[in-house]
Amino acid sequence: MALYSEKVMDHFRHPRNVGVLENADGVGEVGNPVCGDIMKIYLKIDDDRITDVKFETFGCGSAIASSSMATELIKGKTLDEALTLTNKAVTEALDGLPGHKIHCSVLAEEAIKKAVQDYYDKNGIPYDRSRFPDCEHCDHCAG
Repeated sequence: MALYSEKVMDHFRHPRNVGVLENADGVGEVGNPVCGDIMKIYLKIDDDRITDVKFETFGCGSAIASSSMATELIKGKTLDEALTLTNKAVTEALDGLPGHKIHCSVLAEEAIKKAVQDYYDKNGIPYDRSRFPDCEHCDHCAG
């Protein structure tokens, strides 16, 4: 059995939505100091909907594939819909990740949440802090 699914390999070899969004409405960056992966997600938001999304990831193939898939899963969604994206959904959409690479999908989920939180903060929009990662106190964010 192959270590990585065809979907993981496809998103690694041909990542979607790579790059920087100039004048992004929200930017979220997270990292894992243990493995060295760093993800940065950029959001363009219009009328509470993600109209464009890009990412930059420094990391392994699983990190790149997770970033790519996560951006595909939230493009066109409302902010509330994007906030419901879980690392499990990213992993399932990729047809699985090896157990020791699940943290990559967690980073993708958290980067999206940090980007939405950044948008809320920049625009003075009140929100429930419990819906967002607390990177200053978690085990794997560079925060």
